[in-house]
Amino acid sequence: MKQSFWLERVSGKKCYMLSPRDLSITWSDSPDYWRWVSIPEARFDEVAELRSVCWFEIRGRIRISMLSPMTHYKAYLVFQANKIYGFDYYPVNLSVVVGTEGSKRSAYLQPKKERRRRLYWRIREEQPTPGDDVQFPKARVDRWLEVEMGEFFNEGCVDDGELEMSAVEIEGGNWKGGLIFQGIEIRAITPN
Repeated sequence: MKQSFWLERVSGKKCYMLSPRDLSITWSDSPDYWRWVSIPEARFDEVAELRSVCWFEIRGRIRISMLSPMTHYKAYLVFQANKIYGFDYYPVNLSVVVGTEGSKRSAYLQPKKERRRRLYWRIREEQPTPGDDVQFPKARVDRWLEVEMGEFFNEGCVDDGELEMSAVEIEGGNWKGGLIFQGIEIRAITPN
């Protein structure tokens, strides 16, 4: 199974999670960098475990016609931290794009409580303090973590377009690892 589908409880709008096998993950075909594992609490038979990379790049797409029209959506990167390292210096750049419209976010994937102040070995300067616009992972009720990648409004008038989502950190060049990546979730957001 490469996608999980459900309806949002209040509105009945369509929601999806794209599995790691349904995404483009740079170096995922190399067991030195990523490995495919089965864990009981995962939604999919296989999830991607990041062993160690210096080029972190995950990209996903879904046809707009698969989503509910006239609906506000947010996309989330869903993962677990397992002896995580290297995600505490440079934030990951996150984006959600439909045609020429999009939104961008940035996030440290290392949970805030595990982020340490230290001298960065490569450029020998003190770690920057994250700004207000940089987010940290939030715990979910299913014991996974998530960061918001961006949001968009599906007007429903584009039948053949695609929603493109990405999570990229290639600026630092430092090694990073210790994530178990479940997928990208696209959730309908109900107004308050």
